[in-house]
Amino acid sequence: MDGKTQLGDFLQTRRSQLRPADIGVPTYGERRRVPGLRREELALLAGVSTSYYTRLEQGRSPSASPEVLDAIAGALRLDESERRYLHDVAKVDRRRTRGRRPAPERVPDATRQFLDVLGDVPAIVLSRRTDVLAWNRTGHALFAGHLDFGAPDLPARRPNMARLVFLDDHVRDLYADWPGKARAVVGNLRVVAAQYPEDAALHALLGELSAKSTKFASMWADHRVKACTGADYEMRHPLVGPLTVVQQSMSSGRGPAVVVATTEAGSPSRAALALLAQATGEGAARADLSRDAARPRPRAEPAPNSVAPDRRR
Repeated sequence: MDGKTQLGDFLQTRRSQLRPADIGVPTYGERRRVPGLRREELALLAGVSTSYYTRLEQGRSPSASPEVLDAIAGALRLDESERRYLHDVAKVDRRRTRGRRPAPERVPDATRQFLDVLGDVPAIVLSRRTDVLAWNRTGHALFAGHLDFGAPDLPARRPNMARLVFLDDHVRDLYADWPGKARAVVGNLRVVAAQYPEDAALHALLGELSAKSTKFASMWADHRVKACTGADYEMRHPLVGPLTVVQQSMSSGRGPAVVVATTEAGSPSRAALALLAQATGEGAARADLSRDAARPRPRAEPAPNSVAPDRRR
């Protein structure tokens, strides 16, 4: 899908969701064929001509200026994430002409050190496509304990959190409000897709999810836009039961993001997370002991200066 089509679809969807009563547009009791704003009403609010806005929504107009986009964003009552998305998607075609592809994402040494110092705080490192590039023991146990801990180190088996949320029953059952979690994932993917239009792997993931999940396809068509920075989630963990965590995404703007899960001090959720960390640590210790026991032990050799016993007596 090209940039003009994405821009037009986004504008049309947002316009249809904005009711005249929401912004004080009088209807004088007339019956309307559609519940949302008309094009001429939106154009009037944005201070542009109806014909120009129509061409923009239909993908028949050159790229709009930042000033015009800001005016339309204001008329549509877009929040900051949606406003940035509007500007990004309007520039998609221009960025594609550069022929530059995003570099593969790797986990910097500093990020791995950060995982280490977090200790028992659950943390995972996600690429822009939500591939799991790394996780600590507790992060693995909280978000996807049914998967192999070493999977992120193998590109062919690397988990993808968006795929897990929509296609994995275990992860789906973790969230008491799964639709809320799913909408957050879709909203963030919308943001990333506009920022990296040349990322073929990202668009392949979007196509796969649309084909395999009707829920994803429906949410994607809604054009929800929301950068994932932080949210509260009630989780139902199979080992420690219910707990409420705050999932926060931290990024320096370059490289992958680190998602950590925290709980309120003194709460039952904090106790559940501590129990999970304890179980995870004990499980890892048992696994290490099992691996040590399974290793073949070298045969003992006689000391260099020892004297062999005389068996002729």
